[in-house]
Amino acid sequence: MPPHEGLVHPKEYDIKDSNVELIGSDLDHRVKYNSAATEPAWNNGQIGQEPGLYIWRIENFEVVAWPKERAGEFYDGDSYIVLHSYKVGDKLGHDIFFWLGSKTTQDEAGTAAYKTVELDEFLHGTATQHREIQQEPSEEFLGLFRHIAIRSGGVQSGFTHVEPEAPKEVLTLLRVFKHPRVARLIIVHEVEPTWESLDENDVFVLDKGDKIWVWQGKNCSPMEKAKAAQVVNDMTLAKHIDVEVLSQLESRSRVIVDLLGGKEADAATFQAPRPGRFSKQTDDAGDVRRKLFKLSDASGTLSFDLVKDGQQVNQSDLVASDIFLYDVGSRLWVWQGSEASQREKGLWLKVAQHYVRQLQNDLSEAHLIPISKVVEGYESPAFTKALA
Repeated sequence: MPPHEGLVHPKEYDIKDSNVELIGSDLDHRVKYNSAATEPAWNNGQIGQEPGLYIWRIENFEVVAWPKERAGEFYDGDSYIVLHSYKVGDKLGHDIFFWLGSKTTQDEAGTAAYKTVELDEFLHGTATQHREIQQEPSEEFLGLFRHIAIRSGGVQSGFTHVEPEAPKEVLTLLRVFKHPRVARLIIVHEVEPTWESLDENDVFVLDKGDKIWVWQGKNCSPMEKAKAAQVVNDMTLAKHIDVEVLSQLESRSRVIVDLLGGKEADAATFQAPRPGRFSKQTDDAGDVRRKLFKLSDASGTLSFDLVKDGQQVNQSDLVASDIFLYDVGSRLWVWQGSEASQREKGLWLKVAQHYVRQLQNDLSEAHLIPISKVVEGYESPAFTKALA
């Protein structure tokens, strides 16, 4: 009997869990069962051979190519793998990101982590690997796209059977805003369709099914207006319905507030918080914590020891025969020495996520910290900067 037979309800992924702990589990066997000896996604003649941006979505344990024209579009119920290959002299450098939506399933998240390791092996183990969380994407990840669109929903799991719901009124609200620190990056983020989601600094697109409304906050930018117009154009290609654009400064704009349940609201200003790193907060506070740990089995027993606490970390502190975990507060770096053992290499993400769970005792949001791994001799510019 196939190892996945009889499964009907996938568990929603808890971002606080460690996906690498799933390797060797039933999920690991299911992934292997659904994989050929070589992964077709990596064998298209381009991966590892040409620079570019490549995106795949995890669908029923398979790695499925994401359309190039939809680059930057993600669903919160899915997991994705993003490969950025770029020229470094006469060679190629690689960054692999596995992006986990806030409502992705345990199966999808585990498959994304497993396949990321597989892709790194296909690229001869030289890639920088990144775990990306929807709520706290790294700036390296955001910098790959001119715009980001995060929508609700996602691919239906192969083991989920959802009964169709009765038809209901469509009410979708999209928030369009500029990223505060990544130049020219526009975010399109689906938000709760309520008047309390409105913010006078941004543009909102309300799809009511029979009509599309655009609400332009009084302090929004021309870039946000232009992006909203593009979003509306894409939406109306599939269905020909009326569109009305209203500025917050127009008295008629109140109709949108009413449609979103704000008939009784008496708001003089509209200000809704942005999620995670899409907010205007800075990372300065997070950079206070600097700790360096060493993962080593040189003694025959695996050990994880604190090497530096609060001091500046330099390249000379890193030893080729071991793996080091470098906590800079806003990011958790893992440096893999070129002579590290297979045992050490196989445990890097498991150890990193265990460390993050320990941080949660004092920092409840620690599970959202970006985690990245670099390999000796192939360090990314961001990692090199963290050492400076």
